[in-house]
Amino acid sequence: MAYIPPHKRRSATGNTSAPARPPASLSRRFGQSLVLDGPSHPRGRKPPSHQRIDKVDIAYAAQSTSLWCIAGGCPHPDDFRLEPYPCDVVERQQGYRPLMLTIAGDPHSVESEDEPPPWATIVTRIERDLLSSLIRARSELAPRIKISFVARIGRVSFLGREPSSCLESVRRAAYSESDTRGKVRMFFNTNLQNEHVQEFEQSEMAKLGFDLYSQKECYIIKFNKTLGGSVITCKCKVAEGGGLEIYKIEQNRLRHLVVDVSCISKDLDLRLILYSMEVSKTLDDAGIDVIKRLVSDAIIDPNVKGGLRWSLGKDSVDGTCSVSEVWHVKCKNFKSQNMRINFRYADRFIHKISLGEVSNEVVFKLPGVSKQLCDENFEPSSVLAAVQETVKLIWNHFLGKNVGVEGEKCKEK
Repeated sequence: MAYIPPHKRRSATGNTSAPARPPASLSRRFGQSLVLDGPSHPRGRKPPSHQRIDKVDIAYAAQSTSLWCIAGGCPHPDDFRLEPYPCDVVERQQGYRPLMLTIAGDPHSVESEDEPPPWATIVTRIERDLLSSLIRARSELAPRIKISFVARIGRVSFLGREPSSCLESVRRAAYSESDTRGKVRMFFNTNLQNEHVQEFEQSEMAKLGFDLYSQKECYIIKFNKTLGGSVITCKCKVAEGGGLEIYKIEQNRLRHLVVDVSCISKDLDLRLILYSMEVSKTLDDAGIDVIKRLVSDAIIDPNVKGGLRWSLGKDSVDGTCSVSEVWHVKCKNFKSQNMRINFRYADRFIHKISLGEVSNEVVFKLPGVSKQLCDENFEPSSVLAAVQETVKLIWNHFLGKNVGVEGEKCKEK
């Protein structure tokens, strides 16, 4: 007799047996599981509200200011356009591509000879907020607190599934005179294409009078300390025995001012940051043994994101301190009389959200300005002049017209 599958067999009464209906609760669950869950579907999964594109352990001062402005012309808001561009980190974390600001027509025709140069416009725009943020930061100064001012280049990016839905928010925030935080969702993408970083190193540095003064490779471990809620950053180098050796410790880094500038006549944008942190060569608090134990338990592994891993259960101690983020950094440092430029390749892994990323970055450090900021008799005009010279240098030599962010494709505007 030929084999008959169970679902085609007949019962003794001759009726075809029908499968039993699943319980109502199971039916509902099964129906829900069939809902398409792609990021573009109306009922798609939404990212948790606590997830941010910014680094998860970056802290902002209680009265910090976040600004966004436009430089390189004064286009009419009706000419604004938002276009999606590829960015792997955002797509994995948010489920959709970020948006970049473009201008209808020729974006390079918005600058006018009758207007002040863009670097002067930028400093004038942020002057009030910079000085007020500086005063607040200086009020918290202590013997080991350091105030720093740095600049970065990259791409101001906006978050939104549909460009049209957030375009109005962008237009309203474009020329706002107040804090733009909360008015529009944005982040700053600092990942540059490798070929452009190499071009900066090989041509611009010598042309501008910068000398290579150091090359180094290090590991950065960030710890979340439950007691006190502080973040401790340890910079480590590989010791002769093969383990890690701590050579610098930073605590409680706070951002007081963040200014993002969309440079619409350029291919890259600008970020200016004023922050403070506590610097210590050695840990002299009660957590020194905990930090040393966590660092000593780290295993160097080039096959994992961040370059470091821990055995199961070894990445935290008694629930009071845990590893939150690890970096493997290779960098080249150039210097001139008033500025330091840091080219770094960073391989990161954020433990809290299990997210890894690799990026090529350029950081502009102003040790002269930072020193003035900590001076009791600092002159605001001198600080503003130094900041303007820095912005001018970056505008003329590092924002280019053919430079792009990693993953971004050149488009005809």
